[in-house]
Amino acid sequence: MSAKPGTDFPGVGVGLVLQRDDGKVLLCKRLKAPEAGFWNIVGGKVDPMEPSADAARREAEEETGLTIRRVEFLCPTEQIIKADRQHWVSLIYITSDFTGEAQLTEPDKLSDIGWFDLDNLPQPLSAFAQVAFEKLARR
Repeated sequence: MSAKPGTDFPGVGVGLVLQRDDGKVLLCKRLKAPEAGFWNIVGGKVDPMEPSADAARREAEEETGLTIRRVEFLCPTEQIIKADRQHWVSLIYITSDFTGEAQLTEPDKLSDIGWFDLDNLPQPLSAFAQVAFEKLARR
């Protein structure tokens, strides 16, 4: 029996806040647990032997089609999502250093993608995104 990160033991994840020069942030609506149906920053799990900043960049590129350059550490978060029986320790990064046009490139995982003003975010908002935006507001 193989263990599944986030369910059989805490998973290690990453998230990336993508913020344009106009201040809008990119959010994706999740189709799968954790928090299916919630709007979230881009992200996913860290692969074995992969530095977390590289994982944040890779996940963002896979989910959006953007080219991500420099990322900066924003904050850690730990989420125990009892409804999905998942436990994640995630490192959240931020960047405005990217090129391209955001696209929904993983329709099997995400149902929607869009740019939003921080004072008018869609709901429901994932716990990961809430922590990231609270930290961003204190910068």
